[in-house]
Amino acid sequence: MMAELRPNRIPGNITPRESFGKVPKATRGRGSGATCMRMEEVRAFLVVAETGSFQKAAQVCGVSQPTVSRQVQALEADLGVQLFHRAAQVKLTVAGETFLSHARKIWQEWQAAEVALQELQQGKQPELCVAAIHSVVAYVLPQFLPRLCTRFPHMQLRVTALGSDRALKVLKDGLVDVAVVMDNPNLIGHAEFLSHPLYEESIGVLMAHDHPLQKYAVVPWACLAQYPQVVFKDGYGMRRLVEKGFAHYGLTLSVALELNAPEAFAGVIRQTQMVALLPERLLQEALRVPGLTSRPVADGDLWRRKVVAVTSKDRLDLPPIAYFYELIQSYPSQAD
Repeated sequence: MMAELRPNRIPGNITPRESFGKVPKATRGRGSGATCMRMEEVRAFLVVAETGSFQKAAQVCGVSQPTVSRQVQALEADLGVQLFHRAAQVKLTVAGETFLSHARKIWQEWQAAEVALQELQQGKQPELCVAAIHSVVAYVLPQFLPRLCTRFPHMQLRVTALGSDRALKVLKDGLVDVAVVMDNPNLIGHAEFLSHPLYEESIGVLMAHDHPLQKYAVVPWACLAQYPQVVFKDGYGMRRLVEKGFAHYGLTLSVALELNAPEAFAGVIRQTQMVALLPERLLQEALRVPGLTSRPVADGDLWRRKVVAVTSKDRLDLPPIAYFYELIQSYPSQAD
């Protein structure tokens, strides 16, 4: 499921339409002394070149002949050259011949862009990119992705496991469509983005089965602080949560080892006196390894991990992302 991140979001294999269709109404105004051609002028030029007649071009374009004449004249004024010899049979000048191939490319690229944008709004985007924290990739997204793929069978799905900070960074850089991360208002609170609560879960202490802390039904923070800690690396939401907890009780966090792979915690802790504060999902997975046990931490309700899905406001208008958000709204908010 994990794959590389790709910033290229617009399909490049659309075959341009050869016919001269409807021209977009939105055009830029002319600036003083600047060349600023409009798409209807390019179209008028191409149709006149194809038909050899301003009158026939007006019929094709669905406007009056004077309108076509004004559009071509405006284009000539912008370019500073005469494009046609005006006679009974309208012919291209040398400058017109030179401009013709470029005008065709401009028009074709514009139409290709129109098609790409229409398909985007229709949910036909070529891929959907999601960056999420490791536990979400492993345990949560698999419950949604089959339905998403069924709804949009021609869309490629790309999922990458990252820490919360990195996932938000690639979202802000436009490399992914959705980030699923630990809630952090300081990082997420941006007017451009919307976050939706996905779930929250308790945290607990992972330790060897014969560790001295196993005698506690609920581990006090002061006792927890007496042992070396295995923590996630900087940039992970769990690291911030652990640091916040120790600081709250005025305790020193003794970091013995930093990891960025959740599956590595079990092997390290099973063979040492080190301990780790982990969310419930990772604890359940770690406890499959023989020789490990876990205990809840004191004041557990204060130290729950909250996970949210984040996207930009404009992306939420796209059908695949809107459906993704519809799916996550049905997910149980309490994971314990």
